[in-house]
Amino acid sequence: MAPAEQDERRTGGEGHRELRERRVAAYRAAPRVLARPGFLGTLRERLALLAEADGRYDLDEASDLYGDGVVEALEERVAGLLGTEAAAFFPTGTMAQQVALRCWAGRTGSPVVALHGLSHPEVHERNAFSRVAGLRPVRVTSEPRTPTAAEVRDFDEPFGALMLELPLRDAGFLLPTWEELTEVVAAAREREAVVHFDGARLWECVVHFGRPLDEIAGLADSVYVSFYKSLDGFGGAALAGPGALVAEAKAWRHRYGGTAFQQFPTALSALIGLERELPRLPEYVTHARVVAAALREGLATAGVPWARVHPEVPHTHDFQVWLPYDAETLAQSAIRTAEETGTMLFANGWDQRGPGLALTEVYVRAAGLEWTPDDVRTAAAEFVNRLTETVPTPGTAGG
Repeated sequence: MAPAEQDERRTGGEGHRELRERRVAAYRAAPRVLARPGFLGTLRERLALLAEADGRYDLDEASDLYGDGVVEALEERVAGLLGTEAAAFFPTGTMAQQVALRCWAGRTGSPVVALHGLSHPEVHERNAFSRVAGLRPVRVTSEPRTPTAAEVRDFDEPFGALMLELPLRDAGFLLPTWEELTEVVAAAREREAVVHFDGARLWECVVHFGRPLDEIAGLADSVYVSFYKSLDGFGGAALAGPGALVAEAKAWRHRYGGTAFQQFPTALSALIGLERELPRLPEYVTHARVVAAALREGLATAGVPWARVHPEVPHTHDFQVWLPYDAETLAQSAIRTAEETGTMLFANGWDQRGPGLALTEVYVRAAGLEWTPDDVRTAAAEFVNRLTETVPTPGTAGG
């Protein structure tokens, strides 16, 4: 789910739609931001992306029909990158993962899927596993951390598949260490369970793990990847794995209504993303760590009594910031700072997590590479100035 789509859920529904629209307008007008995800662009800007397809794919080839042509070329490209026998294009990751896990359920004889309580299907998909796919999800843990090998090995009921979200977005885009990941996978294998990676953002994980994509994907029996979360495509996803599984998944894709008549705009945008964005992701991750350190320093210097950048050293190029104020106050201050300075440090919505406590997600992409640590510290000071004008600092008189 994209940040702009979450604002109403995070800050209270219909009454905050105006605040979201104001925030998006401030973001679009701001000359300086840390990221400019394409999905917030205009239709004209989005269509302009396809101009980059010329030279990357033969545009004189016949257009796709029901998954052939450019869609097949994209599937072959993904399978090659992930080192799998095959891959299947899906219009959404929600569909791809339901299909993958119901296929595995048929092979293992068990509809039980062990997963994290903060994983995407549990938080954002309206119980689709159980309501649509006939699966029964069980939570290995719901703690805001990655699951351990001991939790998988000692889980108190049988399961046919273990699903691991890499990174675990709702816990702060967290990743285990490589050793922890291999131990968790081994624990699942000991229980004769298959392993599926929810790798919507798997593209971003190579720096943290210090391993190439194919080695990471090779730990799992199947992998799902997204084309818009990291690669800035129009949408779409792929399921990669053994040839027999992918062939069955394509049959289920048809049954689910996912074999669309034509998908060439989305497929071309994904191929562009693989060429343009994928090679730059390590640079984004490295710079996100610079931004996170400077942001932590800037908030402390500006007088915020408590703030948390989580994780302290980002595992990907996305991370959380927690502050001791209510979400609407923080949102108003972020918007006002952007409107008055032309710099938008916090471009995403704020999520209320308790009385006087809220978090936001910070993304670093190409636009953020222009920011120096001093730029980040200055932007933090400007934000805090407007924040403290709105509400007294926690712990002071009137706070």
